[in-house]
Amino acid sequence: MSAPYETAQPERSAVDAMPGTVMLDFGANWCGYCRAAEPLIDEALAGAQGAGGPVRHLKVEDGPGRPLGRSFRIKLWPTVVVLKDGQEVARVVRPVSADEVRVALAQAGAA
Repeated sequence: MSAPYETAQPERSAVDAMPGTVMLDFGANWCGYCRAAEPLIDEALAGAQGAGGPVRHLKVEDGPGRPLGRSFRIKLWPTVVVLKDGQEVARVVRPVSADEVRVALAQAGAA
C-alpha cells in the first residue's frame, strides 16, 4: 500500500520547476475510486525510470479550494498528470488498468 494523499501541497511554480519525470496523483484518501486505482498506479510505477532517474510520485489531496488541483483543472479523482521537466505530457482520469498509467509514463520517456 502506498502513502496517503498529502494535504501539504507544493506551489504550482515549484511543480513546474521540477526536473525529470513527475507523476502527480490527485485524489482523496476517502475516495473509493482512488483506493481502487491505487494498486494499478503502484504497479505501473514499480521500476519506472524517467530520463533523469526514478519517476517522482506526488500524491496530492484535492478538493474545493485546493490551488494545485485547480491549476491543473482537475475534475474527477483520481487524475494522474505526468510531467516532463515541468510540462504536462499525459493525463489519465480514473485509470482502470496499470497499462493506462504505463502508457502515460511512456509519453514522458519513462519505462
